[in-house]
Amino acid sequence: MLELQDICFQVNEDSREKGILKHVNLKIEDSFVAITGPNGGGKSTMAKVISGIIKPTSGKILFNGDDITELSITERAKKGISFAFQQPVRFKGLTVLDLINLAHGEALSLNEACHYLSEVGLCAKDYINREVNASLSGGELKRIEIAMIMARGTLLSIFDEPEAGIDLWSFNNLIRVFENMREKIHGSILIISHQERILNIADQIIVLADGEVRAQGTKDEVLPELLNASSEACSTLLNKVI
Repeated sequence: MLELQDICFQVNEDSREKGILKHVNLKIEDSFVAITGPNGGGKSTMAKVISGIIKPTSGKILFNGDDITELSITERAKKGISFAFQQPVRFKGLTVLDLINLAHGEALSLNEACHYLSEVGLCAKDYINREVNASLSGGELKRIEIAMIMARGTLLSIFDEPEAGIDLWSFNNLIRVFENMREKIHGSILIISHQERILNIADQIIVLADGEVRAQGTKDEVLPELLNASSEACSTLLNKVI
C-alpha cells in the first residue's frame, strides 16, 4: 500500500546540512504498524513526510502504486490518507457533530454520527452537540479525532504519539479504542509511539533511530529485542549512578 523509496529530509542548521531522514526505504502493507525509536530519531518527521505536511529533500513516496511525492496534504487526503496530530486542534464555534459531518464529507443522520462516538467509547448524547473548545480534555479530543478518522473511512490513518499529554485513565481508554479500531477499520493504521502497550497490538514494528531504519518485523520479532535493549540501558544507567 505505502512505499518509501530512498527518502531523505535535510534541514539547514548553523549553516550546515543536517540529515533528519537518511535514505529510508520501507514498504508498509500490514493493517496496524507502529513506528518507534529514540527521541529525535526522525519518527514525527517521517509521519509528516508521508502525510504531505513537509516535503522530502529527495526520494519517492508511492501510495497504492501512485507517486504522491509532489502532492499536497489536501491532495493526499483525497487519496485516502489521514493524519492525527500529537495535540488535536480545538475548533471554537464548531460542535462534535459538525466535525464528524465534515470528516465524512456529507451530513450523517444523528444515529450514524452517534455510532462513531460510541465506537471510540464516548457517550454520544453527552458529546454530539458539545463545542470543540477548552472544555474538552486531551483524551476526549483524541477520541473525537479518531471518530472523525473512522467517519472518513480512509485507507491510511496516521497517528503521531497519540498518548502524548493525556492521563493514565485516558490512555487506557485509548488503547481499547485502537484495539477496536484495529478490528473494524477497512485500511491501515500507522502509529508513532514509545508505549509498549501500543507496540504490543501492532502487526509490524519499525524502529527508526538517527534518521535510519534499524529494525523492521513482526511484534514477536522486534519487541523482545527492544525490551531487552531498554533493560540493559536502565541497568547501565543505574550502575553509573551507584
